[in-house]
Amino acid sequence: LKFFRLLSVTTPHFDAIVIGLGAIGAATFYQLAQRGTKVLGIDQFSPPHDQGSSHGESRISRLAIGEGDEYVPLVHRSHQVWRELEARTGRSIFTTTGGLILAPRDRIAAHHGKSDFVRRTIECAQRHGISHEVLDAAGIHQRYPQLQLQGDELGYLERDAGFVRPEQAIAAQIESAVQLGGTLRTGEKVLAIHPVGSGEIVEVHTTQGRYTTHQVVVATGPWLPEFLGQQARSDWRTVWGPHFGVYRQVMYWFDTGPAAAQFAPGTLPIFIWMFGDDQEDYMYGFPSSDPAQPALKVASEQYVDTTSPDAVDRTVTAEEADAMFRQKVAPRFPGLSGRVLQSKACMYTVTPDRHFVIDSLPGTPHVLVASACSGHGFKHSAGLGDAIAEQVLGLPTAYDLSAFRINRLLG
Repeated sequence: LKFFRLLSVTTPHFDAIVIGLGAIGAATFYQLAQRGTKVLGIDQFSPPHDQGSSHGESRISRLAIGEGDEYVPLVHRSHQVWRELEARTGRSIFTTTGGLILAPRDRIAAHHGKSDFVRRTIECAQRHGISHEVLDAAGIHQRYPQLQLQGDELGYLERDAGFVRPEQAIAAQIESAVQLGGTLRTGEKVLAIHPVGSGEIVEVHTTQGRYTTHQVVVATGPWLPEFLGQQARSDWRTVWGPHFGVYRQVMYWFDTGPAAAQFAPGTLPIFIWMFGDDQEDYMYGFPSSDPAQPALKVASEQYVDTTSPDAVDRTVTAEEADAMFRQKVAPRFPGLSGRVLQSKACMYTVTPDRHFVIDSLPGTPHVLVASACSGHGFKHSAGLGDAIAEQVLGLPTAYDLSAFRINRLLG
């Protein structure tokens, strides 16, 4: 206690510190500030930025979650928070377009590590009373004639799905947190965290100084493996570190040309399209989010080559764009020219079972890691921020985050 009093004379103290202000960090920063917490948010860049996993103009959001029922309360809360933020800030954050998930009817297609993803989604919607329709190929074609189908598809159509604008969501939460009294430090990298004394207090050491706090939330996204590797605790490096892989992913925007009206929100839904037996036989996409530059945004996923934030190739080659168009887009959206308007690389942080990790680091109950992994995190981010804020403040909560503890991965 005497040591802490001496330390606090010169070291700013906060009730909570959030490290990393991407999807989860910004949401947690906002929710803590909203509850009157003396909170510090730190990011090595100036969020929203394009260096990590939370950029690219749009992210899919859907209420029926084929990845697991434990996610459903989180995404419902996210939709509520985004509407609240829109009213508070005047920003356009969430656009309802409807959402279509489709795959061959009689073949098992996988997505985010789950087989038979369409039927899993349908069953989830039925259990949770989520408004939806189940369509065959004829029904899909009648609704969306711009899609070139194989004729054997099974489709799930959700009325309330759509896309969230990640940069707008992050900016709205950070600016709101600051308005509510949160302290923001950008361009400042966290180097180390150290429990002080009995561990009730944690010191956070950055490139600009030191801070103390009662609670730390580590939301560093693809920098998590590097962050764990820098810390003094060997069990953080050796027990936790190996369970997080980082993968480069690429997004493409293809010019819709004279067919722009067919790709506008309200005409085209967000979609997740599995069309073959291989894990690579898959893409997801969005209606145009920018009326001034109409484009079909599409992407797929790869889980073969790992990378890191320092090593990732952020340049997308013309050859990559051409391959994406020829192999996946052109056979399913006839009439597009293939002219790519822009392309961007981002990173997924992935666990072996493709689920999140929300858990305290070994021996340090006051340091919580929040890693919304595996490419399906943004839709849950605002709800997770709410749940994490309640957890770190010891408040009663309706959220059950037990499915995201790391012990499931430790054998």
